[in-house]
Amino acid sequence: MNTKKVDEQILNVQNKNTSYFVEWIPNNVKSSVCDIAPKGLPMASTFVGNSTSIQEMFRRVSEQFPAMFRRKAFLPCYTGEGMDEMEFTEAESNMNDLVAEYQQYQDASPEDDQEDES
Repeated sequence: MNTKKVDEQILNVQNKNTSYFVEWIPNNVKSSVCDIAPKGLPMASTFVGNSTSIQEMFRRVSEQFPAMFRRKAFLPCYTGEGMDEMEFTEAESNMNDLVAEYQQYQDASPEDDQEDES
């Protein structure tokens, strides 16, 4: 698939659905093309959009993470590769901050943005 065609189609989707894309999250769609399809398939695709709805996925992970970390589930796989347990705590904190930031953007209104510019 031609990268230019992919970019054009994404631009068309954004233009047709402008109400679903907020102006305060620039570059909210990224694309990449890999010409090697998974084994047994003619092609595959994945779409990831940067919107405030992604916070739900991060929130679910942040709810499940502490229980798994307490049980040290999969921990040896990572520490065996050189990661330190403290890095997991830091990652959890970063993820919670990310959820809070997305929530802040979701709660924001265009009027809030205009007040900041004054």
